Amino acid sequence: MQYPAKSRYPTGVYGAGFLLAFLMLAGCQNHEFEKPDGTVLQWESLRGHWVLVNYWAEWCKPCLEEIPELNDLDRSPTIVVLGVNFDDVQGQDLVDLGRKMGIEYGMLAEDPGPKFGWKTPVGLPATFVVNPEGELVETRFGPQTEEDIQELIGR
Repeated sequence: MQYPAKSRYPTGVYGAGFLLAFLMLAGCQNHEFEKPDGTVLQWESLRGHWVLVNYWAEWCKPCLEEIPELNDLDRSPTIVVLGVNFDDVQGQDLVDLGRKMGIEYGMLAEDPGPKFGWKTPVGLPATFVVNPEGELVETRFGPQTEEDIQELIGR
């Protein structure tokens, strides 16, 4: 009589526990994103805050209209606004362009979307709203107001 082959992978309750632990750790991966000045933003450092990832472009008139509202939102102690240039402007050019447009909130030199499985927006402006637990709550298109965002997050 031949004994059944032993599996190389844990099975039963232990296997389920192993799989659950693996999935939890995979979900906790700390993504890093470069900022225009070359410093790195640790995504995990944003836990506990609402995060608005806003896609914008210099040629987008509604993007220009919402910048003062996003500046105001970024001054809130519970909200972080991060701008992503749709045209992939980088480095000092991005810093200068942001200054020229009146952007006072933080900007990223790279699109965080692919690391989170977000689709690239097809219209601008686009704002991805992430809750304090790090979950994407909503994607909004068109210019946002401070009032709209405060209403969404329940303030």
